Amino acid sequence: MNYYAYLVTPFLAWLVAGCLKFLINSIKAKQLAFGLIGYGGLPSNHSAIVSSMAALIAFKEGIDTPAFGVALTLAFIVMLDANSLRRAVGKHAVAINKLAKDDPEYQQLRERMGHNKIEILAGVFVGSLIGFLVSCNFIFKGCF
Repeated sequence: MNYYAYLVTPFLAWLVAGCLKFLINSIKAKQLAFGLIGYGGLPSNHSAIVSSMAALIAFKEGIDTPAFGVALTLAFIVMLDANSLRRAVGKHAVAINKLAKDDPEYQQLRERMGHNKIEILAGVFVGSLIGFLVSCNFIFKGCF
C-alpha cells in the first residue's frame, strides 16, 4: 500500500476547504475577502482536515481498525473544540474589544475564532468527500 495518500489527503482537504471559504466570503462581501482568511467561517478547515483522514482510513482500511478509532476520536475532539472553546474565545474577544475601544495603543483581537454546527458539518462533508475521492483514486489516479 502506498502511504502518500495519508500525507496528501489532509493537505488537499485544507486547500479545498480554504478555497471554498475564500470564495464564499468573497461572494458575501462582494469583494475579494483576503481580510477574512483565518479561523471561523464556512466550511471549517479543521473539520475538513480531520474528517478527510478519518474518511480515508475508513474507506481504505475499514471502520474496524485501531487507526480509524484514533482518527475518529481526534476528529471529535477538534470539532468539539471548534464549536465550544474557540467559539467562546471569539465571544470573549468581542467583549474585550468593546471594553478597550478607547485605548489608542490597544490592538484589536481576532473575533472570528470558532464555528457553528453548520460550518463544522460543511467541513465534515468536504473532508469526507476528499477522503472518498482519494481512496477511490478519483484524485491522483494511479498515484496511490
